[in-house]
Amino acid sequence: MVELQKQGMYLLKGQVLLEDADRLGVEACNRKLAEAGLEPLCESTIEREKARRSTMAYQIMSSHNSGDNENLKLRFDALASHDITYVGIIQTAVASGLKEFPVPYVLTNCHNSLCAVGGTINEDDHVFGFAAAKKFGGIFVPPHQAVIHQYMREMMTGCGKMILGSDSHTRYGALGTLAIGEGGGEIAKQLLQRSYDISYPDVVGVYLSGKPKNGVGPQDVALSIIKAVFKNGFVKNKVMEFVGPGIDNLTVDFRNGIDVMTTETTCLTSIWRTDGQVAEHYRIHGRSDAYQALNSGEVSYYDGIVKVDLSRIEPMIALPFHPSNVWSIAELNENAADILRQVELEGKKQLDNPKLEFSLTDKIVNGRLQVEQAVVAGCAGGTFENVAAMADILGQKALGAFSLSVYPSSQAVFVELMKNRSIEKLTLAGSSIRSAFCGPCFGAGDVPANGVLSIRHTTRNFPNREGSKPAEGQIASVALMDARSIAATSLNGGRLTAATEVEFVESPPVYHFAKEVYENRVYQGFGKADAQEELVFGPNIKPWPTMRALPENLLLKVAAVIHDAVTTTDELIPSGDTSSFRSNPMRLAEFTLSRKDPAYVGRAKAVQALEMKRQQGEISAEIKAVFAPLALAGTKLDERIATTGLGSVIFALKPGDGSAREQAASCQKVLGGDANVAVEYATKRYRSNLINWGLVPFTIAAADSDKFTSADFLYIPGVRAAVENGAQTVQAYIWKENVQEPLTLKLENLSEAERKILLSGCLINYYAK
Repeated sequence: MVELQKQGMYLLKGQVLLEDADRLGVEACNRKLAEAGLEPLCESTIEREKARRSTMAYQIMSSHNSGDNENLKLRFDALASHDITYVGIIQTAVASGLKEFPVPYVLTNCHNSLCAVGGTINEDDHVFGFAAAKKFGGIFVPPHQAVIHQYMREMMTGCGKMILGSDSHTRYGALGTLAIGEGGGEIAKQLLQRSYDISYPDVVGVYLSGKPKNGVGPQDVALSIIKAVFKNGFVKNKVMEFVGPGIDNLTVDFRNGIDVMTTETTCLTSIWRTDGQVAEHYRIHGRSDAYQALNSGEVSYYDGIVKVDLSRIEPMIALPFHPSNVWSIAELNENAADILRQVELEGKKQLDNPKLEFSLTDKIVNGRLQVEQAVVAGCAGGTFENVAAMADILGQKALGAFSLSVYPSSQAVFVELMKNRSIEKLTLAGSSIRSAFCGPCFGAGDVPANGVLSIRHTTRNFPNREGSKPAEGQIASVALMDARSIAATSLNGGRLTAATEVEFVESPPVYHFAKEVYENRVYQGFGKADAQEELVFGPNIKPWPTMRALPENLLLKVAAVIHDAVTTTDELIPSGDTSSFRSNPMRLAEFTLSRKDPAYVGRAKAVQALEMKRQQGEISAEIKAVFAPLALAGTKLDERIATTGLGSVIFALKPGDGSAREQAASCQKVLGGDANVAVEYATKRYRSNLINWGLVPFTIAAADSDKFTSADFLYIPGVRAAVENGAQTVQAYIWKENVQEPLTLKLENLSEAERKILLSGCLINYYAK
């Protein structure tokens, strides 16, 4: 089904994989090609480095690069943000001198669309966004018109282009666009015409063969890949390049559905071979000039291979609490009690809250899992072919008491689903049809009842991401499935059913793009900046607080210690109703770690209050008590206090999986955070967010991971000099009840620009200089 080849491999003519091309030579390669009925190579020699440069990823990145081949400095063709992120990004860029958007910048309103939380907050942000689009020359997509990634697929992608978005699921590889999801700081850099700096990434080939069986959808393929590569980090921070003959057997919608989920593998980005079907997509959308054929070279080299036999993929389900927690539906139905008991044990350990009654085995009815709610939504689920297939399966058969909500991914898709009567069929069956909205994906729509398991074709199923609040004794959970199996399960009243178990024929109807939807509603302002336009600030839109530069030394209170195998950004700063406060840094910071360690905010704020007094020159008895262990021989305490910043630090084994949200870092900063300490960081984007907000991303040896408790202080003498001088390590000390324990902190792979940002205290300070 999915097989990993960890050693490097060559791909010949985009079709034939070969392991030992160096040894076999061109003649042997041509024999392999002849066996496959392909023309011989034009190459006279096989050179690994030349073959590396023949990947699609290399071709696209090199055309956008102003650095060298090892240290890329990338500029993007277009940018995208939604209404949870664009206010802070624009405020950051304005504070740093923004006058006009230099490339098309799309501001969509698909996250805080409902305007149902916090009074006027969400709509105030939308008004700000529209004013910014007019002032700086942006593209403004009003609420309910399209989810961010569907609009970008329909209107902004192009073969060979690069797009940067402030949402982790910025993935348009199936349309020939190399797209990356990052935190807001990286968008601000592009707005200020700075580069996106990264070491040249490894490229892993995803070799598709075969054809999916009837009833298997894109989520099934995606979950199968995620299961194979997530836990072992096989594609972490790498490019996934989709190749092989199986691509021809997938529609563009199907490819998009796989592609958007590559984010959950922790890869950097993705790119696919393009063909006539992609050309037809662009023709349908009135953008034929955006198409070009993309292929790897005659001989291309990959740093690893993920082999996927599409014909062997089965309907899959990702159980709580991660998209990699995957079984086939058939396997789960055969062994429900054993599997669900295992998931319960792992889930309770991850939740680490004895007050929550997390249970799944009580949902087994006559040997099968019984669910109460289903949702198909967003960039992954709400696509045209997914919803049309649901209508084919469900028809007009009554849902009864079972709850099914369907959110088409854009109004353009909605129009076509109405025309082919899919919406009619689903509505008559009892489904609830909604407008384009990302809410169910992050806890702002269709929040289940306490104790309910919801099945969803969305992107994530992290703890409490569906909207429950553990601090209030609430726990609900989500299992990810493909829309087809969700329809089959709905057909059976919530009894878990694979789409391969029901009789239906999926034949995707022809799609017609209703361009009038956007022509009549979307503001197209690129190139039309009006400097006289005033930004409109609602009462919740607040500026960033002042943030100090990195001091000579640091004394950090360990404010949270997390030993989970992976810590998600949802756990660092929750989604859902808290999203309404993302334009208010201090208000949002009150929610930091609220679902994982509710005492964190209090610990951090207590230290921050002392630091504010220290900066004002106050040396009270309380401050002296904190600094007392630093009264080392030959050092006056008052002098040490004057040169040592007091702040907080979070320790986690592997933080930062999931969302690109910069607030996972900025909330720590505005509460007085100065660093993270980790064994490793789950994603490049979270580490970048830490740096852009002036939090030093320290790493330590795994053997030292049990040294921290929330009662400790971490003393780091000479930290500023270490960062300034390019040191790879710094000697620190953990203070436990006035006893010091040495600890080596690593400062790995920091570029010169990143070090300057850290020295300044944050990206805003750096640009202000």
